[in-house]
Amino acid sequence: MAVTRQDVDGLCAAHAGAVQGHPPDELSCWKVGGKMFACFSSATDANGVSVKCPDVETAAMLIDAGAAIKARYFHKSWVTLPFANTDLGEAEHRIAVSYEKIRSGLPKAVHQLLSEGTA
Repeated sequence: MAVTRQDVDGLCAAHAGAVQGHPPDELSCWKVGGKMFACFSSATDANGVSVKCPDVETAAMLIDAGAAIKARYFHKSWVTLPFANTDLGEAEHRIAVSYEKIRSGLPKAVHQLLSEGTA
């Protein structure tokens, strides 16, 4: 079954410290510690969600396998998961990987705040 924007929002919101953000350029996204881990093309017309992969090789593998497409305007380690071709389990996994990748790069002080539930 295809994933929906509402499904993705629910998956993102389940992560500690995740907040929905709306940068000035009209992107709709989810952030942890002020850094994006999931992004939509726009708030009103999103056909998929862009997420960060652990590395460029994983992103290329997902694109080659047809599970994702290149995320426009992002680094090569980001891919877009089209809603129509992505099931809930795959979306849950890819969002969790993206969240952990972004969270792991945050400063120690931010990690502490997230662990305490104050960030």
